[in-house]
Order: sequence, then structure tokens, then C-alpha cells
Amino acid sequence: MNIFFRELKANLKSLLIWAGITILFIVVGYSKFSAYYNNPDLIALLDTMPPAILSALSMNAFNLTTITGFFGVMFSFYALIVSISATMWGSDIISKEERDKTVEFSLTLPVTRETLVTAKTLAALVNCIVLLLVTWGITLVLAPQYQPDSDFYNFLSLSMLALFIIQMIFLAVGVFLGCVMKQHKRAGSTSVFLLLGTYILSIISGLSKDLEFLKYFSPFKYFDPAALLHDSKIDVLFVLISVGIIAVSLVGAYLSYSRRDLYI
Repeated sequence: MNIFFRELKANLKSLLIWAGITILFIVVGYSKFSAYYNNPDLIALLDTMPPAILSALSMNAFNLTTITGFFGVMFSFYALIVSISATMWGSDIISKEERDKTVEFSLTLPVTRETLVTAKTLAALVNCIVLLLVTWGITLVLAPQYQPDSDFYNFLSLSMLALFIIQMIFLAVGVFLGCVMKQHKRAGSTSVFLLLGTYILSIISGLSKDLEFLKYFSPFKYFDPAALLHDSKIDVLFVLISVGIIAVSLVGAYLSYSRRDLYI
């Protein structure tokens, strides 16, 4: 328990920075949206854009002059922010012990390595939940000025659940890389590189139906905002795939960290 609270305190600055970035991003986004709210000229502008680009960015599935449509398009950017923070917390919270030369002290504590990983992962999980609540809260504060309907709030709730699952995927992958990589300095960069790679795959998969199979390799495509809005449900198949990725990553993290030599 002491390890858990120590990690919360140690990562408080990082949490505040990410919360600030998220709030700034959302506030700026909504300020720009005010110029397009109920503006038919925006629809005419979108009609001039290539259909493949509109499809890749899910812009053709929403009416961007409404708050619901705006949030649907912004969903992927929300997902990118919370995912980057999650994967960095996951990889850094483990590997920093070796980076900061404190792993020797941690190993002298009367706890097993498994307990150490559990406490640190739970601390990172709390950070992820707090950031998600900040995202949800600031959206709820800014949205009412654009007269959202009940569909918007249902869509928002489902989207937050989807974002949480995406967070958990990248948190688990980050923890795994932090535990398994012997070169601790590369854990964070590898995690972010992997995340950005899957994000690019999500864009490519929307360019053509022939490339649609790539969505299975990108968590960013597991929860399509258009489907969340129009179907009002989350695809069970992708939930199961997500749970599988999380479980495999965490099991791999525990097994590798309990066996490998640590850099002191």
C-alpha cells in the first residue's frame, strides 16, 4: 500500500500536466467549433474534400455543425491523448526504478516483485481514471452552450467507456514493455512508437474497404464513434479482443519481471 501511495505522489505532477493539456485541447477545440455551430457553409466546404480523407477521419459519418457531430470527429483525438498518457505511465512506472537507480532499494522491501508491479500498475490505473474523468467533466461543462440533446449524452457516456477500454489496452502494453525490456531507456519510446503505429493503421484502414482488415490491428478502430452514435452499443467482439490483449500483456509483464535480471 505504501508503494501505491508513493507512486501516486510521484506521478502527481505528470497527471496535472496531462490534465492541463487535455483541458486546453478541449477548450480550444470547442472555441473553434463555435464558428461552425449551425453553419451550413461548413457542409459545403466538406463536400469539396476527397471522400477517402473524410472516411479515414470519420468526418463523413457526422454532421459537424452539431455538438454531437463535432464530438464524434474529436473522439479519435481524445483517444490519442488519453492513450499516449496511459502507455507512458505504464512503461515509465516500472522502468523508472532502473532508470533512477532505485531498483536496489525497491528490491530490499519486504514485498515480492509481483506485489511491486501490482501496486505500480494500480497507481497508473488511478491516473488514467482521473484523466478520463477530467476529459468527461470538461466536456460536460462546455457542451450545454450548444444545446445538446439526450442522444449526445448517451453518445458521450458510451464514448467514455470506449476511451477507458482503449486506455487499459495501452496501459497494459506499456506495463508489459516496461517489465520485459532490458534496455529500460527504450521502454517509453517503444510504447509511444507502437501506439502511433496503430493510430496510423486506424487512418489507413479507413481509406479503402480493401484495407479495412487493418482495423483488427489498431485499438483506435475497435470502437468506431459512428457506430457508437448510431447503434448505441459497443461491439462485443472488440471488447473481447481488448480483454485478451490486456490479459496477455499483464500476464507477460508479471512473468517477465519476476524472472529477468534487473539493471542496478
